[in-house]
Amino acid sequence: MHTSHVDVLIIGAGISGIGAAYHLQKHCPGKSYAIIEARDAIGGTWDLFRYPGIRSDSDMYTFGFNFKPWTSAKAISPGDEIRDYVTEAASENGIDKHIEFGHKVLATNWCSKTALWQSQVKDVKTGEVQVVTSKFFFSCGGYYNYDKGYTPEFPNQDAFTGPVIHPQHWPKDLDYAGKKVIVIGSGATAVTLVPTMAETAASVTMLQRSPTYIASRPAEDALANTLRAHLPQKLAYGISRWKNILMGMLFFKMARKNPSKIKNMLLGEVRNQLGPDYDVKKHFSPSYNPWDQRICLVPDADMFKAIKKGTATIVTDHIKAFTATGIELVSGEHLTADIIVTATGLNAEMFSGLKLSVDDVQVTPSDTFVYKGMMLSGMPNFAFTIGYTNASWTLKSDLVGEYVCRLINHMDATGTDFCTPVVPATGLTEEPMMDFTSGYVLRSKDQMPRQGDAKPWKLYQNYVLDKMTLGMGSLEDSSMKFARARVEDNDQSPTEDAPKASAA
Repeated sequence: MHTSHVDVLIIGAGISGIGAAYHLQKHCPGKSYAIIEARDAIGGTWDLFRYPGIRSDSDMYTFGFNFKPWTSAKAISPGDEIRDYVTEAASENGIDKHIEFGHKVLATNWCSKTALWQSQVKDVKTGEVQVVTSKFFFSCGGYYNYDKGYTPEFPNQDAFTGPVIHPQHWPKDLDYAGKKVIVIGSGATAVTLVPTMAETAASVTMLQRSPTYIASRPAEDALANTLRAHLPQKLAYGISRWKNILMGMLFFKMARKNPSKIKNMLLGEVRNQLGPDYDVKKHFSPSYNPWDQRICLVPDADMFKAIKKGTATIVTDHIKAFTATGIELVSGEHLTADIIVTATGLNAEMFSGLKLSVDDVQVTPSDTFVYKGMMLSGMPNFAFTIGYTNASWTLKSDLVGEYVCRLINHMDATGTDFCTPVVPATGLTEEPMMDFTSGYVLRSKDQMPRQGDAKPWKLYQNYVLDKMTLGMGSLEDSSMKFARARVEDNDQSPTEDAPKASAA
C-alpha cells in the first residue's frame, strides 16, 4: 500500500468502483481517494468471468457509464469489450493511478473518537496487513463471492468421469469441440453458454428444473447506430440511453400491471421462433410472473436458432444422480455427457465479506436498515452500491456515486464531519431488501440488510424517481443525522452541536 490515509476509501475496481472514482474526481476534486482491489486487474465481473460467449444481459446504452458514451455498434456487448470499456474509462481519467491492486479489505471499524474509518487492508501476496484510515468508506465490490460460485450438492457427483465446471472458474484450456455438453441451469449464464458452445460442440443440452423467461433482442440498436452516425457522440448516446431507460421502465410497469398479458407476449415470441410443435409451455413458461426474476435476453435469437438447428436442446426435469457417463433424471431418462457445466448461480455476499464494526462493536448487516438504497442505519459515512434488479446495474451505481459526492460537499459546506442514517423509533415496517425470487437472493435473505415500507427507507426500482430524489432532493431529512467531530486534549469524543437534520 502506498497510502495510510485518504478522504474516501473505495472497495473494488469494477464498474461501480471506477464510476465512483470518476464522480469523486469531478464533483469533489479536492478529496483524496484510493481504490482497493483484491485482484490484479480492472473490470470486476467482466475480468473475472471468462466463459464462452460472456456478454451483457442489458443494453450497453443503459449499462454504460453516464459520463462515457458507448461507441460500439453492439448494444448487447461481449464481455471483453465491456472490460476494455471500463479499463479505458479508468485510464483516460487517471483513475488507474489510484488503484491498489492485490489488496483486500478484511475489516473496517468506525472510530467515534477520531471520526474515521479504520480499515485492515491485506496484501494478498505477502499476507501483510496495514491499517488505512478514511473519512468515508464506499463499498463497490458487488454482491457475490468472487472466490467461489454456487454449486448445489448433486447426488453421486464424483461418479462422473469427465470435468465438472462452474462458469465462474472457466479453464483456459478447455476443449469442448466435438464433445457432448450438459449445461445445468436456465439463467443468463446458461442461455449465453448454450448457443455459443453449440457452435463447435457435438451437442449441448440445457438441463433445467424450471424454465426462465427468455426474450430475443437485436444485438445492435438500429436507432442508436443511426443517431451516432449523424449526431455528436454525447448527444446520440444520451438520446439512446433515455430511449432505452424509458422503454425498460414501461415494460416493467406493464409486467407488474398486467403480468398475464406480458407472459403471453413473451411465450408468443418463443412460439414464433420455434414453431407450433415445440413444447413452449414445458420449457419456456415459468411458474412465476415476468420480472419476479430477471428476464434473460438472447441477442438475435441465437438460443432459438441453436435449438432449431438441433445443436442445442432443452430438457426440463430433475436430477436423480450423476453417473460415470452423464446424468440420470428423475423421469428415468439418462443424458450422456463428456463435460458438465454447472451454471447454477452465485454465492451472494454483502460488502465483499468484510467485517463491519462501530467503535469495535461488530455490526451484522441483517440487523440494519437500508437508507435510500445505499447507506446502512447506524453506520456513519458509509455507502455501498447495489444495482437495479429490473434495469441496468450502472444506472443505479452512477446515481449512488453522485449522491455520495453531494453528501461530502454538503458536510464541507455545513462544517459537519459525518452523517448517520438513524431508523425512526416507531412507524417503520420491515421488508426484504430485494423483492426478488432469484435463487441467489433467496439463499442469502438472512444475510442482507432490511428495508422499510416508506421512503427514505424503501428502495424504489425506478430510475427516474431515484434520479430526482438522489440527484435533486434534499440531503437533510428526519432520518439523517449530521454531526461535527471536535477533538480536544482531554476529550476526543465528537460533539453533536452541528445543525440538526430537518424534515425535507
